[in-house]
Amino acid sequence: MARALGDAGGRLEPFRTELTGYCYRMLGSGFDAEDAVQETFVRAWQSFDRYDERRGSMRAWLYRIATNICLDALRATRRRRTLAMDLAQASAGAPDFRELAPEHTWIQPIPDAAAVVMSGNPEEVAMQRETIRLAFVAALQHLPPRQRAVLILRDVLCWKAGEVAELLETTVASVNSALQRAKSALRAADVAAGEPFRPTDPTQRELLTRYCQAFERHDVASLVALLHEDATMSMPPVVWWLRGRDHIRRALLDPAASCEGARLIPTVANGSPAFWQTRPGHAGVHVPFGLVLLDVRDGLVAGITTYLDIDRLIPLFGFGSNSTSRVRVGVPSRGGESSW
Repeated sequence: MARALGDAGGRLEPFRTELTGYCYRMLGSGFDAEDAVQETFVRAWQSFDRYDERRGSMRAWLYRIATNICLDALRATRRRRTLAMDLAQASAGAPDFRELAPEHTWIQPIPDAAAVVMSGNPEEVAMQRETIRLAFVAALQHLPPRQRAVLILRDVLCWKAGEVAELLETTVASVNSALQRAKSALRAADVAAGEPFRPTDPTQRELLTRYCQAFERHDVASLVALLHEDATMSMPPVVWWLRGRDHIRRALLDPAASCEGARLIPTVANGSPAFWQTRPGHAGVHVPFGLVLLDVRDGLVAGITTYLDIDRLIPLFGFGSNSTSRVRVGVPSRGGESSW
C-alpha cells in the first residue's frame, strides 16, 4: 500500500490541467476550480490502493470524483455566478465604487496555463480556449448542474454518450436528452461570438498592439476607434457597466478615471488576450491596478472586463515573472512595446 500511495502523486499530476479546466467550466471560478481539483486528488490518493484499472481508466475515475465534488458544491451554494451585464442595466455615468457585489456573484478569471492543455493540435487548443471565454462560462452557469456536466463532457471534451452515462450513473437516453436541453438553453442564452487568443494571428496581434499603444499614450480617440459600436466595459466587483463607444469614451476621458500614465503588461486569461494594468504609485513606481480581459470579435474589441480584486488574483496568476517584476521596481514600459 505504501508504494502505491507513493506512486499516486506521479500518476495523478498529469491530469491536473484538464481537470482544472473542467472544474472551471462547471464552477465559474478559478479559485473554486483549483480547490475542487485539490480535493479530487486528496480523495483519489486516499482510495488509490483500491483503484482497479480493469473497472475503467484513471482519467474516467478522476473525472467521476471531480464531477461529484462540483455537483456537491453547486448544490450547497445554489448560486449562479454571472457577469455585470446580468446584474443591472447599463450605466451612463461614472462608476460608483461603493456599489459592490460579493465575490461569489462573479464569474472569476483563470490563467490559461492552469486550464488549457497545450497539446500539439492547434484546433484542440483553440477549442479549449473558446470554451473558457467569459461569455461562454457565464452562459454555462444558466444550465442545471447535471446538464452542465453533460454538455461539457460531450461537446467540449468529446466523451461518448455511454462514457458520460457511466460517469453519471444514468442511461444513454438520459444523457442524450440532457444534452439536447442544454444546447437549447445555450442557444436561448445567445452567447456572444468571440475569438480566443491566437498568438500567431497577425490580424489579432496588430489589433492588440494598436490597443496597447493607444492605451499607454492615453489616446482615447484612437482607443475608442478600436471598439465595436456596442462594446461593453465592466469592472468586477463593481456593479456598474457601460455599453457603447460614446459611454466608454466619456468614462475614459473622466479625470477621476486616472488612466493617464497607466501601463499594460500582456498575459492570457480565459482563452482571451489579457493584461495586467498598472498605475504609477509612490515615487513613480508602478503598482498593479487590475487584470484586464479583452473580448475580440471581427477585428475589433467587443468587451473590456477589468477585475479589481488584485490581491486575490496575483497569487492565482503568478504575477512576478520577468515581464512583471520590472514594474514593481519602477521601470516603466514604453508604449507600443507590449508583446506576448
